Amino acid sequence: MTIARETVDTQEMVVVHRALRREARLLAGLVAAVAPGDTGRARVLAGHFGDYRLGLRNHHEGEDELLWPLLLARVDLDAEVVLRMEAQHERIAATLGTLDAAMAAWRRAAGADERDALVAALVQHRAVLVEHLDDEEDHLLPLAARHLSPKEWQALGEHLVANTPKPTLLTLFGLVLEDADAGERAMILAGLPWPVRMIWHAVGRPRHARRMRRVRG
Repeated sequence: MTIARETVDTQEMVVVHRALRREARLLAGLVAAVAPGDTGRARVLAGHFGDYRLGLRNHHEGEDELLWPLLLARVDLDAEVVLRMEAQHERIAATLGTLDAAMAAWRRAAGADERDALVAALVQHRAVLVEHLDDEEDHLLPLAARHLSPKEWQALGEHLVANTPKPTLLTLFGLVLEDADAGERAMILAGLPWPVRMIWHAVGRPRHARRMRRVRG
């Protein structure tokens, strides 16, 4: 008798990727619109970039530590897909290093030249990021669905929750839920520990709305 293996639903990752694509695009436009010398606005956007950066870093570290080793041990001909994902993570990390320096230079005085250099770095970062996310959704997520257990997949979300400060975590949940449809929103919230769900509804949702009004003007 064959026992059917419980399958992994990777749609949650697609919703996360949607938020990452959107925020990378919006950041470039928001920074470009800042008037020279507006250090107050620069501080607001630098803070938002910090949350975005931490969320992306923890997301990728979870994959590096929890997904790639398992998949490499279980796939053969498709191993090159996993190795390509690793290489793309390194390229994204390099763009984040460039962004850290550019953001710090712009935040100090919000100069026009520094702003334009930061915008160029954000555009380059988003190009590398989108290439990776598209590739991951097309080729890596189907592998994960076939070769990982639901518990192994769930460990990704647990890693993010455990390694992200609560204020930033609430911001990230808000960003992910923004463009989610009703089914996706229910799926994501159902996967959270109940104390986190309670905090989101009581504190996180109104806090996120206020924050986005400030960030997006």
